[in-house]
Amino acid sequence: MPASLQQEHLWQPADMPWELKEHAGRHYAVLFRYALPNDAWSVELSEAKPASAEGAATPDAAVAHLPGPAFLVTHVPDEDPNLQPTVRFWSPDGRVVPYEVMRWYMEHVADQVERCRVAFEQGEPEAVE
Repeated sequence: MPASLQQEHLWQPADMPWELKEHAGRHYAVLFRYALPNDAWSVELSEAKPASAEGAATPDAAVAHLPGPAFLVTHVPDEDPNLQPTVRFWSPDGRVVPYEVMRWYMEHVADQVERCRVAFEQGEPEAVE
């Protein structure tokens, strides 16, 4: 990951899984990470930013866009199936999320909820990772 983006995302290890989607000329990213203070998986939606020119020298140079700051975060508890996922919005600029992007994001959230619940029922919390 380019140094400029590492500074912007100090909490994001380089190997953290994420996916990209292009919609109407804009790029969006869904990032998965574990939120230890919440004992929950965090599924984050952001607008993806173009990878900088300095990224061309990195091993993942084929990546054209990287996750930006999250504006929609869902916490999916993985230790207590009675706790419900929660969704938080951060949008001081009145961001609009296209319907297709929101559906794509919520599919990822639903998949994560299902994985956490199945792993908890089977007594295998490490399976959620």
